[in-house]
Amino acid sequence: MTSHDVVDRIRRLTGIRKVGHAGTLDPFATGLLIVLVGTATRLSSFFTSLDKEYRFLVQFGAASTTGDIDGEITQICTPDKTDASIPEESRPGAPATPVTEAALRGILPQFIGTINQKAHAFSAVKVDGERLYLKARRGEAIEAPVREIEIQSIAIDSFDASSQRAELTVSCSKGTYIRQLCEDIAAGLGTGAYAAELRRTRSGEFSAGAAASLEELGDLPREMLLVEANPSFISCLGALYFLPVRELDEKEARAVASGRGISGSEDRPLRLAREGRLLAIYGPGDIPGQLRPLVVLA
Repeated sequence: MTSHDVVDRIRRLTGIRKVGHAGTLDPFATGLLIVLVGTATRLSSFFTSLDKEYRFLVQFGAASTTGDIDGEITQICTPDKTDASIPEESRPGAPATPVTEAALRGILPQFIGTINQKAHAFSAVKVDGERLYLKARRGEAIEAPVREIEIQSIAIDSFDASSQRAELTVSCSKGTYIRQLCEDIAAGLGTGAYAAELRRTRSGEFSAGAAASLEELGDLPREMLLVEANPSFISCLGALYFLPVRELDEKEARAVASGRGISGSEDRPLRLAREGRLLAIYGPGDIPGQLRPLVVLA
């Protein structure tokens, strides 16, 4: 199932055509997907920018064409150097040197902090207006873009030396490619790897544990889907918890409903509300002491 499949299912369940999501999950991945319904789709950029947490299973000693379990898998071998007359790529090889937990623990700190990461060849990032994975499927040799990302932490949850598998949890900024992270870690250890499993466990303060499955949503009556009685549903006002909020008086509310600027000195976007309802997101404007509209919902 793709993220788009989830959106289609929510459209059918709610009867609302305008549905989107806040960050694609790869088809092989599971976990949290923030779904935006109706006017909430206009707030997507505020949610996609949230930091993420992933739990993933790395398979060392092998490589995948797509960086995950869905690609063509090849085992990594160490070439036999005893016969120099045979080209290296044609020599029979032995299995790659196994990764140890100590070596893995030793290299992970290199990936913590602000780093540059090349987008995976089979990622959805666009190059010349086209998704990179479409070019990769055609066999085109494309230089993938490099992005600056931040990794706050990486923890080893488990390590199995016999299967050469490690389960890791990473907290990171948006735009981090976990499949590429697996390959980069393996390259630092002198081997290959791919993501055998991937689960998004958190986006900002939204957690997979508090989310509903499509089956659970399908069991609810339609009139129960978009109300607070559904524990997985959050209003726009509550969902943007990470932005400061300002309660408007009646005069200010009328100005905001018309998209006019209002007075204010905040230096970041903030929620503007009236009687428990989100009217708009405003931010600092060009004129000192005035806020301008970013998104108006009223």
